Amino acid sequence: MGAPADSANQNPGAVPVQAPPLQAPALEPAPGNPVALISTSLGDITIELFKDRAPVSVANFLQYANDGFYSGTIFHRVKPAFFIQGGGYTETLTEKPTRAPIQNEATNGLRNTRGTVAMARRASLRSATAQFYINLVDNRSLDHTGFSPSDFGYAVFGRVLSGMDVADRIGAVATASSGDMEDVPVEPVFIKSLRVLK
Repeated sequence: MGAPADSANQNPGAVPVQAPPLQAPALEPAPGNPVALISTSLGDITIELFKDRAPVSVANFLQYANDGFYSGTIFHRVKPAFFIQGGGYTETLTEKPTRAPIQNEATNGLRNTRGTVAMARRASLRSATAQFYINLVDNRSLDHTGFSPSDFGYAVFGRVLSGMDVADRIGAVATASSGDMEDVPVEPVFIKSLRVLK
């Protein structure tokens, strides 16, 4: 028995067939979970919202989305191989006024894995309002591991169904410091609209 035959050698005039790159199929949302479309200046990201596991965060996000709050905001914090954060600042880095902070649902058992969507917050445990982030990698350091302020974690409330390539593209843009903010995209990445699809 010899080595497997090289088909190109059997038909010297044949042109090798180039298969298209494989793309992961879009994920399907669980029955009853809302789906939203984030239209950015670099493409669209479709997300599923886990209303059964993070009801407060999802209701809060849906209200901001339905109010048109996110249109014209930017991804103001981009950390390659970490996350992209947006939904709170305008192009001039002016923070938009928000409603009162919500309960931190980081104890819901959902992990900050690649492609999940979570509520951004300040150091205070109950300080999340409108801002959210998309994890570009598995970020176990952001998960709930205890009840001290440093261990409480960040509440995951959704996941990317399609458009993770867009999130990765946003995560690769050039950034710089601007005033007291770091990791700000040099060319603004806009959230043109954020619509609830179902």
